[in-house]
Amino acid sequence: MLSLFNFHFLFSDLLDWLLALLPVLAVLVLMLRFRWGGAKAGAVGWAAALIVAGLRFGAGWRTLTYAQLKGFLLTLFVLYIIWGALLFYRVADEAGAVDFIGAELPRLTPDRGLQALLLGWVFSAFLQGMGGFGVPVAVVAPLLIGLGFPTVAAVVIPSVGHPWAVTFGSLGSSFFALMAATGRSGDELAPWSALMLGLACLGCGAATLWAAGGWPTLQANWIPWLLIGSTMAVTQFFVVTNGLWSLGGMLAGLAGLAVGVVWARQRTGRHSLDQGHAPTGMSLGWALTPYILLVVIVLAAQIPPVKAALGRVVIRASFPELTTARGWSTPAEEGRSIALLGHAGALLIYASCITYGLYRWRGDYESGGLRRIARGVIAKATRSSLGTATMVGMGMTMQHAGMTHLLAQGVAQAAGQAFPVVAPFIGVLGAFMTGSNTNSNVVFGGLQQSVAMLIDVSPLVILAAQTTGGAIGSAFAPAKIIVGCSTVGSGEEEGPVLKAVMRYGLAIVVVIALATGVAVYLFGY
Repeated sequence: MLSLFNFHFLFSDLLDWLLALLPVLAVLVLMLRFRWGGAKAGAVGWAAALIVAGLRFGAGWRTLTYAQLKGFLLTLFVLYIIWGALLFYRVADEAGAVDFIGAELPRLTPDRGLQALLLGWVFSAFLQGMGGFGVPVAVVAPLLIGLGFPTVAAVVIPSVGHPWAVTFGSLGSSFFALMAATGRSGDELAPWSALMLGLACLGCGAATLWAAGGWPTLQANWIPWLLIGSTMAVTQFFVVTNGLWSLGGMLAGLAGLAVGVVWARQRTGRHSLDQGHAPTGMSLGWALTPYILLVVIVLAAQIPPVKAALGRVVIRASFPELTTARGWSTPAEEGRSIALLGHAGALLIYASCITYGLYRWRGDYESGGLRRIARGVIAKATRSSLGTATMVGMGMTMQHAGMTHLLAQGVAQAAGQAFPVVAPFIGVLGAFMTGSNTNSNVVFGGLQQSVAMLIDVSPLVILAAQTTGGAIGSAFAPAKIIVGCSTVGSGEEEGPVLKAVMRYGLAIVVVIALATGVAVYLFGY
C-alpha cells in the first residue's frame, strides 16, 4: 500500500512537471516542426500557460491578471528599445551612411580572409550594436557576394561573425530583458556576461575565417584575428562594466573597425579611405556622425543633473503579494519602471531626430525618404514586437504560477552539479526556438537563476552563460537564416547555410560551456 501511495505522488509530480513544460514545448514544436513564426507560436504558448496555470496550478484570476500587467510593463520596456534602435538604423541607412562604410571597407585590402574579418566579423558586429534584428546578415551578405564569395559562404560569414555582439547590441535590448526577467541589476550581471561574450567574440572571429577559407585562412590571419578580437572584447568589457550597457556592442565594433582599418592600411600601404561616394556624396566623417551623436547623447544622459531631469516622468506600478491555491507565493514588488525621457529607447529617438535633421539639411535623403524610414521601421518591428509580447506573457504567467520554479527543480535534480555545463545550451534552445536572445532571456532567465540557487552556484555566472548561449543560438535560428538567404536572392541555400552556421555555433557554445564549468568551479560558489 505504501509503494502505491509513493507511486501516486511520483506520478503526480511528473505530471505537474510535464504540464509546466507544456507551453515551452508547444512553442518548440510549432516553430521547429511546423515552422510557425515566433508571434503565432508564442501566442499558443501563452494561451497554454494561462490554461495550465489556472486549471492545474491554482493561479486565480487575480494572480493571472497581475502577471499580465507585469508582463505588459516589461514588454513596453523592451519594445521601447527595439523600436528606437530600428528607427536609428533606418535614419542612417536611408541617407547612405551604412552603405558608405560597407562599401569602403573592402577597398582597404585584397586579402579575402581580412575582408571576411572586416565585413563579416567587425562590421556586422557594429551593425548589430546599433541595429540588430537581422540587419548584419541582410547588409553584409550582398557585399560579400559582390566581392566574389560563394552564396553559402556570404551568408554564413556574417551569421557566425556577429552574434557575440547580440547581448549588448541593439542598444542592449537583450541585456535589459535579462535584467528585467531576473530582477538583477546591470552592475551585477555585466562583468561575467562581458567575460563570456569576450570569449565568444574570439570564437566568432575564428569561425568567420574558417568559413571564408578553412584552416589556411585562419592560419594566415591569426594575428589580426587576435588583435582585433582582443580589442573588441576588452572595449566591450570596459564599456559595460562602467554602466554603459546600451553602448557595449556598438563601441566594441567601432574599436574593432579602427584597429582593422589601421592593420589593413599597414598591410596594403594605403593612407586614407576613399572619401568620394558617388551615390550620396557621403564622407567617412558624415557616415560616422549618427554613431558619434548617439555616444555623446548616452554619455550626457549619465551626468547626474541631466539624468535626474530625464528621470522625472516615469511609468511605474506597485503589485501586491500574490498566492496561488497551491500555495506558491510571489512577494509584493514594484514592476518594471520606465523613464519615458531617459530610457535607452528615448535616447535613440533623440539621436535619430538630430541625425535626420542633419542629413536632411545636407540633402542626403531622396524624395519620400521619411515615408520609407517609417515603413521600414514598422515592417521590421511589428513581427519582433508581437513575438516579444507573447513570450513575455508566457514567461510571466509561468513564473507567477510556480511553473518556472517547478521546471527548475526538475532540471536541477536531473543535472545536479553538472548543470553549469548545460546552462549555455538552454540559452541556445531559447534563442533557436524564438529567433531572439531577448526572448530567450525572458523565457529562461528566471529558470536559470532558480536552478543556480537550488544547486548553490553563482547565479551571475549561470546567467552570463544563458545570455551568451542565447546570443550564439540566435545566429542559427531559422527565421534569421531565412532573412539572410533572402537578401542574396537564394531560397535553395537555406538548408546548407543552417547546417554550416549551426555547426560553427555549437562549437563555440561547447567552449562557452566548458568555460562556465571552470568559472563555477573556481569562482562561482
